[in-house]
Amino acid sequence: MTAAGTGNALASRLIHRAHAETGWHLYAPACALVEVDRARPGTAEHLAALPGITVLDLDLPAVLAVARQTAWARAHAHHAAQPTPDRPDGAIIATTTPERWKGAPVRVLNLAP
Repeated sequence: MTAAGTGNALASRLIHRAHAETGWHLYAPACALVEVDRARPGTAEHLAALPGITVLDLDLPAVLAVARQTAWARAHAHHAAQPTPDRPDGAIIATTTPERWKGAPVRVLNLAP
């Protein structure tokens, strides 16, 4: 999310595709929006307003997953990447810091330039 807020070309392409192409979806975990907005005020509002992004609320399963961890944004993103009935293959975490996810059972898309 920070990458999108700082003009990362790969993040911008993902956002464009999610808006323009059927079958492309981008999810923004609410806890990650809070973290990015603390670092760059206004980013969360901007991202949440984009038509290609779906904000994932803290429903009960997400709350339980986040409550077990100390880093809420990471925990909510990890939870969001897990398979669900709507996303049977789970989701891919797009990040400029893929090393943060080393060893985690998630798929990662490296957006680092």
